[in-house]
Amino acid sequence: MPPGALVCPLCHTLVHAANLEGLAAAARQLEADGHISDARQAWMQMLPLLPANSEQADWTKKKIAALHTEIASVGLTKPSIRNDWAKKFGPLAPLLVLLSKAKGLLFLLKANFLLSFLSFIWLYAVLFGWKFGLGFAVLILIHEMGHYIDIKSRGLPVEMPVFIPGLGAYVKWRALNVSLETRAYVSLAGPLAGFVSAAACCFIYFQTRDPIWAALAHTGAWLNVLNLIPVFMLDGGEAMNALAMWARIAIFTTCIALWAAVSDGVFLLVAAGTAYRLFTKDRPREPSYRAAAYFLAVLCLLALVIKITPGHGAFSSH
Repeated sequence: MPPGALVCPLCHTLVHAANLEGLAAAARQLEADGHISDARQAWMQMLPLLPANSEQADWTKKKIAALHTEIASVGLTKPSIRNDWAKKFGPLAPLLVLLSKAKGLLFLLKANFLLSFLSFIWLYAVLFGWKFGLGFAVLILIHEMGHYIDIKSRGLPVEMPVFIPGLGAYVKWRALNVSLETRAYVSLAGPLAGFVSAAACCFIYFQTRDPIWAALAHTGAWLNVLNLIPVFMLDGGEAMNALAMWARIAIFTTCIALWAAVSDGVFLLVAAGTAYRLFTKDRPREPSYRAAAYFLAVLCLLALVIKITPGHGAFSSH
């Protein structure tokens, strides 16, 4: 990267992503505590670390302006009293205030994640036994953490996964006008992480011959393929937005070939969704070749796990 660059020209990852995440968390906490002036200062410290013409910078400027208006309207121009000690540390003040409240903040951030995850485990343990229920929940967690880690590495706002028993899970994040290619990468990071976890279960099965690992491997891979159907709300739908016509045809053809090789109808579902997207008017002006290769690679890797693992999963089509 050129000296002084704030964003990678290839993958669009922010260079100062970690610092930006810390400042944003500090600013939110200060705002939640009513220290609006301090919160505005924290947001202002982010601007030199953001590309001037980026959507993130525009959003931050609007946030600063909104806080300035709030300060003017309620007369909060005086410095916060409770945290005067932290101001002695200059630019580090917002982070020090955040650290002073870290335990309570972490508890609030994790409570929703932990409660939903435990209820998710409980439901599938009741339906399929505690071994499969726990393993299945962990597989879904790994899938969602694939999204979470990819988003966080790009310096974008993201929250811990939330689980909905019986339906699935999701990661809430703000795209802030990133490119379609980056959105595709974020979407495909979940199925890629799902492949890694399913492959690990497959490896353990061949070492132990314990059928529970075969069930987890097969089910995990199958569900991640299902998630690649290019329709709204599924990962495949967002990823397909970055692909040109030739790439969509390649995915359709590959899915037909994988169906013939693996004998699993889930690939026909992906093919059907892709066939529909051949006729929609949503092809990008600047399609991503790398996103197309990423999509195809993840499909083939998941197909390999399904092929070599006995189909004893709870959601198996075998």
